[in-house]
Amino acid sequence: MYAQRMGSLPPYLFARIDAMKAEKIEQGVDIIDLGVGDPDLPTPPHIVEALCTAARDPKNHHYPSYAGLPAFRSAVADWFQHRFHVTLDPKDQILSLMGSKDGIAHIPEAFINPGDVVLAPSPGYPVYRTSTLFAEGTIHEMPLTAEAGFLPVLDDIPKEVVAKAKLLFLNYPNNPTSAVAPMKFYDEVVAFAREHNIVVVSDNAYSEISYDGYKSPSFLKADGAMEVGVEMHSLSKTYNMTGWRLGMAVGNAEILAGLGRVKTNVDSGVFDAVQHAGIAALSGSQECIGEACAVYKERRDVLVNGLRSLGYQVTAPKATFYVWMPVDDCMAFAARLLNEAGIVATPGLGFGSSGEGYVRFALTRPVERIQEALDRIAGMSR
Repeated sequence: MYAQRMGSLPPYLFARIDAMKAEKIEQGVDIIDLGVGDPDLPTPPHIVEALCTAARDPKNHHYPSYAGLPAFRSAVADWFQHRFHVTLDPKDQILSLMGSKDGIAHIPEAFINPGDVVLAPSPGYPVYRTSTLFAEGTIHEMPLTAEAGFLPVLDDIPKEVVAKAKLLFLNYPNNPTSAVAPMKFYDEVVAFAREHNIVVVSDNAYSEISYDGYKSPSFLKADGAMEVGVEMHSLSKTYNMTGWRLGMAVGNAEILAGLGRVKTNVDSGVFDAVQHAGIAALSGSQECIGEACAVYKERRDVLVNGLRSLGYQVTAPKATFYVWMPVDDCMAFAARLLNEAGIVATPGLGFGSSGEGYVRFALTRPVERIQEALDRIAGMSR
């Protein structure tokens, strides 16, 4: 019944986790879900109010622009200038998205022919792989190891692979490892992309979730980055708007035109009222971000310190709301967490072959539940 390409798609990891969790809930187990990275904090009130006001306006009830409202794109440009000191032209260097996943899922269709290679991090966001498969491209996994600071070593990519590579995905701050990237690394990426004529897609969805004074840079701040790539952003994590589906792709105008051409043929633009809410988010007070990060930091400290006290080797992340913990066997450990303690954590293999030996915890539950999870882990058989 299904097309052959469906056979090459891995089961979407989080759907499998949801099914396993649902089975345990049916059995009466009190589940503590530290799996999927969906913020439990509410969207700030001023953003909600902006949506309600815009939704009542009949002007916003029609088909939206594919590129996005000019006012939204201007707000994105202003935010980028203030936050990253990167100058963007709202007319052709900014494209609205239904969340950054929208852009990541569609961009290989614009640049990948059958047999072309896409360079993607492993472990990494699963959509890098699935979007490549839909475009009939070939994935080359770039291993992210602790020894290399969870940065891909570009010189380790075989020459015959580089010769066929057309697209390179990056993601810092990183999901799932929570690693961060210095500007020096981005400079190396620009030089690599220029030499081999590769389009770079920087997934910067977690840029604003950071701690201990760390501020994430933009790939586009690197000299020459605007010539070779684009950056995907999302309001989902920054403003607790995962269900709103609002993001943006910014950077090289020609690359964005290719992405935009795909999108105009297969989907629609973002509901105008949601874009007005996005304007309120980007142009209003940013105190809500600091408040959310303070909550995540408290949760991070409780979880990391608790795991360390139980004998686990854990590094406190500088960014994202994930804790990446080494274990002997990720699938077996995740299964034990669920079956013995009623805790959902994500096995690293779900993010690629180099994710073996790790599980990911998401800081998306209150401190009290995290502490209860630690108590349950302490009671597990060792």
